[in-house]
Amino acid sequence: MFGRGLLGVALIVIATASSALGSDGLVVSTSPHGVAKTADRAESAITERGLGIFARIDHAAGARQAELELPPTELLIFGNPKAGTRLMQCSATVAIDLPLKLLIWEGADGVTQIAYNAPVWLDARHGLGDCAAVLGNIEKMLSEIAAAAAE
Repeated sequence: MFGRGLLGVALIVIATASSALGSDGLVVSTSPHGVAKTADRAESAITERGLGIFARIDHAAGARQAELELPPTELLIFGNPKAGTRLMQCSATVAIDLPLKLLIWEGADGVTQIAYNAPVWLDARHGLGDCAAVLGNIEKMLSEIAAAAAE
């Protein structure tokens, strides 16, 4: 289904990402901006890549409604149904982790954090088989979005 060259590149990316991952499968970076500005920048980077934003959830606002406190915390849910559907055709259970998500929160030290699920983790969790060849492209895109949000 996929050429040996593309599959080989994907396996190298997956192996490299695996060595940098913790057991939780999260890729975490920081932003010099506050949570709202970082989320705005991420949203722009997402839409510039032709992806749809399905939801932007302000968890801190939800906490306030419940009369609780939470530092600024936002979750962007986004993706491309065409690409996501192809992964779901390989493994129905991947739908629990799709669409893609980017979590942005203020850490205890006041530093804005950005996190997303490493695509290699999706393969490890759901056994995507030949479909795993696209995960390198997804990782690159997520990394670029996180970097743009933190510029």
